[in-house]
Amino acid sequence: MPEAEFLHYDLKLIEPSFGSSLTDLIIELDYLRKKPLGGSTHPKVFFQLKHIFHTLESIGSARIEGNNTTIAEYIETKLAGSKKVPPNIREIQNIEKAMAFIEENVKNYPINRAFFSDIHKMIVEGLLPPPDGEGDGTPGEYRKVNLKINKSSHKPPEWLMVDDYMNELIDFVNREDSPKYDLLKAAIAHHRFVWIHPFGNGNGRTVRLFTYAMLVKTGFNVNGRLPGGQVGRIINPTAVFCSNRNDYYTNLSEANKGTDEGIITWIEYVLKGLKEEIEKIDRLSDYNFLRKEILIPAISHSLERKYITDGEAKILKKAIDLQVIQAADVKEFFGGKADAEVSRQIRKLIDKKMLAPEKEGTRKYVIRFDNSYLLRSVIKSFGEKGFLSIRDDVY
Repeated sequence: MPEAEFLHYDLKLIEPSFGSSLTDLIIELDYLRKKPLGGSTHPKVFFQLKHIFHTLESIGSARIEGNNTTIAEYIETKLAGSKKVPPNIREIQNIEKAMAFIEENVKNYPINRAFFSDIHKMIVEGLLPPPDGEGDGTPGEYRKVNLKINKSSHKPPEWLMVDDYMNELIDFVNREDSPKYDLLKAAIAHHRFVWIHPFGNGNGRTVRLFTYAMLVKTGFNVNGRLPGGQVGRIINPTAVFCSNRNDYYTNLSEANKGTDEGIITWIEYVLKGLKEEIEKIDRLSDYNFLRKEILIPAISHSLERKYITDGEAKILKKAIDLQVIQAADVKEFFGGKADAEVSRQIRKLIDKKMLAPEKEGTRKYVIRFDNSYLLRSVIKSFGEKGFLSIRDDVY
């Protein structure tokens, strides 16, 4: 590979030609962005799904940077509840924490220098800087050294230029343009951030969180059940990048050429992957699909692996069938035993984190699978149905 060199080009919006495949993609994604997701999945179940996909996105983002922690390894660490974890696990936990921060705050949090600084601090917290780890010696601060990117023909700008380029990027992101450009700007801004490489380390993890923040800001509502009954959407942009790491870097390299054609190739790659991922995950808002293809097979797998007993499986399947249960709904499984015994078995499942009260203080319950041994089986079901962008053998 020839020696990398820095090539300046102007940051600008690209106007796709009418009737092009890119224009079609923008129209289709804009429809998905505005479309109410009137799903039948209970909010308590939806939040658990979102939590799982945040975990998968965090593992995927770390995987792109060379962290080879498997889904199974990370899930087992979560289930064990260990407070002291190795650096590879801490790196993924940091990304999860940053995603939660974005989701809770980004609507009212401007994307500015402080935003990038805060996100960067979160993702490198508690990690040693290279070559000993994936942290950064100056968390939240732009680099004061020149960098080379491994296996890239692009050389980032000299450190003295970083402030100016980042200010230009922040102005670009916050500029009042027509909403029809929102998705174009998100894709262009992702590449520009990577092109600048403003931090000493952690740029990849930061930029994928930045992209998530931009999508939430541009109208992909991800927060729970909304007025009118529709649920928020699960979006997983990192799946676009981690499903094929070589494609990610190949398309970044095209954009690095600085030509309109190269930038359009990059934008099409990002938006096509995002559209496919959104359409796939939106299927989970249909509870009939979720029940039949994910949850019931997960219970069967858990029973087969002896994570649960026959009696527990019957109660959990009833919870899946009805979405919300109370003691009377499962009394038939106890052969005429006293109500106190039924309540005791339900409490056992709550203690095992396999059932949860629908609301605090009520005696109605929904299935819980986001932090119990059922999670292993739910992840397996996701893998079998093509919902995992990371290619691991899971359970």
